Amino acid sequence: MSVAGTIVGAVDEPGLLVYLGVTHKDGADEVAWMARKIWELRLLRNEQSASEVDAPVLVVSQFTLYGDARKGRRPTWQAAAPGPASEPLHDAVCVELERLGARVERGVFGADMRVESVNDGPVTLILER
Repeated sequence: MSVAGTIVGAVDEPGLLVYLGVTHKDGADEVAWMARKIWELRLLRNEQSASEVDAPVLVVSQFTLYGDARKGRRPTWQAAAPGPASEPLHDAVCVELERLGARVERGVFGADMRVESVNDGPVTLILER
């Protein structure tokens, strides 16, 4: 993942790419739940979790996950928490993942990031509590 041509986060081995969106109702309880779920969910080969194989986790802030395009031709972002509320929660998820033992790579919050991925599978899930 790069910002303005500079690599800011990378995973060169099998691991997880997490697009993390935060909504208005998210708080400390959701942070702990999200980190544990990401770390322990059996998504990798042979139904193993990132925690079981020490797989790295690349976390990318992604407010557009809460975009709503049901009406009209232009999505709204009202369900996404604004940056001042979501950035601390994004950081807290990364810190909690590290506390659980994960090697965490991060993007730059709010930056225009170029994310490249090679999907092995692929598996894409929306995790909500």
